[in-house]
Amino acid sequence: MFSVFRDFWALSRAGYVMTREGLLRFAPLEKLPPLARFGIRTARLLERRTSSNRKPRLSKALNRLGPSWIKLGQFLSTRPDIVGETLARDLEELQDRLPPFSQQEAEKILENALGLPVKDVFASFGPPVAAASIAQVHRAQLKKDGVIEDVAVKILRPNIGARFSRDLSAFFMGARLAERFVPASRRMKPVGVVETLAASVALEMDLRLEGAALSEMADNIKDDEGFAIPSVKWDAVAQNVLTTEWMDGIPLSRLEAIDAAGHDRKTLARSVMQNFLRHALRDGFFHADMHQGNLMVGRNGELLAIDFGIMGRIGARERRFLAEILWSFIARDYQRGADVHFEAGYVPPTQSRALFAQALRAIGEPIQQKKASDISMARVLGQLVEYTELFAMETRLELVMLQKTMVVAEGVARSLDPELDMWATAEPVVSEWMRDNLGPKGQAKQALETGRQFGRFLSQLPQHLRDFEAIK
Repeated sequence: MFSVFRDFWALSRAGYVMTREGLLRFAPLEKLPPLARFGIRTARLLERRTSSNRKPRLSKALNRLGPSWIKLGQFLSTRPDIVGETLARDLEELQDRLPPFSQQEAEKILENALGLPVKDVFASFGPPVAAASIAQVHRAQLKKDGVIEDVAVKILRPNIGARFSRDLSAFFMGARLAERFVPASRRMKPVGVVETLAASVALEMDLRLEGAALSEMADNIKDDEGFAIPSVKWDAVAQNVLTTEWMDGIPLSRLEAIDAAGHDRKTLARSVMQNFLRHALRDGFFHADMHQGNLMVGRNGELLAIDFGIMGRIGARERRFLAEILWSFIARDYQRGADVHFEAGYVPPTQSRALFAQALRAIGEPIQQKKASDISMARVLGQLVEYTELFAMETRLELVMLQKTMVVAEGVARSLDPELDMWATAEPVVSEWMRDNLGPKGQAKQALETGRQFGRFLSQLPQHLRDFEAIK
C-alpha cells in the first residue's frame, strides 16, 4: 500500500513540474473524456507566467526530476509517436550530465568492490572526467605484474539502483493508468515501453554485463578494419566497477580539431553509418548509444567507440526485415517493402498491401537521390507515425532500440558531412547482407542449418518416443 502512495506522489510531483513548464498544452484534448479535459485546462493555471511566450521544455522538466527521468526522456526522444515531434526534438537536446560524487566516495566504492586498497590496484587514480545519471568515469593507471597501463574506471553512483527501482515503479503505474483510461494509447503499448526501459536500465546497473558486451563485440569485429573498441581489464571489474583500456581520440563533436588533424570527415561519416548497419545486420548486436560523446576518431583515422552500457540486439527475423526494408527504399521497390511488413506481421493482414506500398512510396520518393542536408527526418518520422496509426500497426518493441540508434547515428554522420547520401552509404552493407543471406550462399547456409536441426531431431527421437511411452 505504501508503494502505491509513493508512486502516486512521484507521478503527482512530475505532473506538477511538467505543468509548470507549459507541457500540458500538448495534451491531445480531443481524445480525452470531458472530465480529463476539464482537469487539464484547470491544471494549466499553474503554468509559469512566462511559459505562454516560450517554447515548452520537457528536457528542462526532466532534468529537475532527476536521473531516472533523464533516462526516460532519452528513451522517449526516440518515440515521437508517443510524445509528438516537437517534444521529441526537445528531448534530443537532453544532456545526461550531473555533478560527480566525491573522490573519497569513489575510492571507498572501489575498495569495497575489488577487496583491495586503491593503491594496491592502481598506480594513480584521478578525479572524474565525466559524470552522468548512472555512473561516472575516472582516468587511472592500472598496475599489474610491474606493467603500468592507462585505463578508464567507470563507477556506479551510490544507491542508484534503489533510486531507479522506485522511479520505475512510478513509471509502470503511469503506463497502466494510460492504458486503462486512454484507449488510444494501447496501440503504442506504454507498459511494454516501460518494460523495455526497465530491462535496459537493469543491464546498465551491472557493469560486468557491460564488460561482457564489450567482449562479445570484440569477437564480432576482430576482422573489421577502421573500427576499434577498448579492451576489458577483468581483474578490476565488479558489479559496480568496470575498468577498460583508455582510448585517446578526438570526439566527433570537435569538427575543427578533426580538420586540423587532417582526418577526412566524409570518410568518418560513412564509417559511422556503415559500421552501425554492419553490426546490426551481420551480428544482430550493436552499440545503441552512438552519440558524439561516445564516438572519437583515432590517430590513424579509425572510428573509436566507448561506453557500452546500452546495447541493442535483434534476431535473424528482425535483421531480414531491416535489410529488406532498407533495400526496398534503395531499389525503390515499395511493393516488396510492403510485402515484408505484412510477412513480418508488422501490419495486420486486414490491411491492404497495395495501399501500404503506396504509403511507403509517399515516404520514399521525396528522399530519393537527395543529400542528407535536403532530407527532413522530422517529416519522414512524422509520416511514418501517421501511417502507423492509419494502418493499425502496433509498436514493435524489439525495434525501438534499433530505430533510436539509427536516428542518432544518422545525426552524427550528418554533422560530419552535411552532404552525405544516406542511401548510397547504406547500399554496400545492405547488398552484402542480401547476397550472403538471401542469395545462393545464404540458401546453402540455410539448407545446412536445416540439415543440422533435422539431424538433432533424429538423434533425440528415441528419447522422445521413450518419454511418450512413459506418459502413456
